[in-house]
Amino acid sequence: MRIVFIGPPGAGKGTQSLRLAKHLSVPPLSTGAMLRDATANGSELGIESAKFMKQGRLVPDHLVEQILFQRLGDPDCAEGCIIDGFPRTVPQAEALDQWLAERQSPLEIVLELYVPFEELQRRLAGRGRADDSQDVVKKRLRAYDDLTRPLLDYYQGRSKLHRIDGLGSPDEVFERMLAAIKSVKPKQQ
Repeated sequence: MRIVFIGPPGAGKGTQSLRLAKHLSVPPLSTGAMLRDATANGSELGIESAKFMKQGRLVPDHLVEQILFQRLGDPDCAEGCIIDGFPRTVPQAEALDQWLAERQSPLEIVLELYVPFEELQRRLAGRGRADDSQDVVKKRLRAYDDLTRPLLDYYQGRSKLHRIDGLGSPDEVFERMLAAIKSVKPKQQ
């Protein structure tokens, strides 16, 4: 099963995607982690990406796509994966759809983790990462609002979007996700 998580920084996508990947026995693909790893490893893509991340800006589509599509081509993704942090924009969603269609591997469901702005600020302030200063957090949330929200309409129009309340215990959020996934599984047979 191929699943995309949409939600702002601090919504819990990383935590829940790892848990769901384990539950479904598919690899979790976090673009944020892939970008940080590429930066730490000093790869050409990582060095280029780091310039944007240090300024609190989103890494350009073409860089993120190169890193993600390379990973999606790995054998362990053949039966599915959980994608956390991509797509962020409608052009990225279109590129992902095209890439998957060329491989007859459609996206089954998009889970939007919704968390109110005030709670996101509180969560991000508590993480203590270098890229989570107050100014960077505000920039990231603004960028999310400006660029990512149109994805909701894009995926809603394709009957892929399921909004998940991101408040409550991790177990409660996980159960909501499982219910959404169960609702699409019968349609695939």
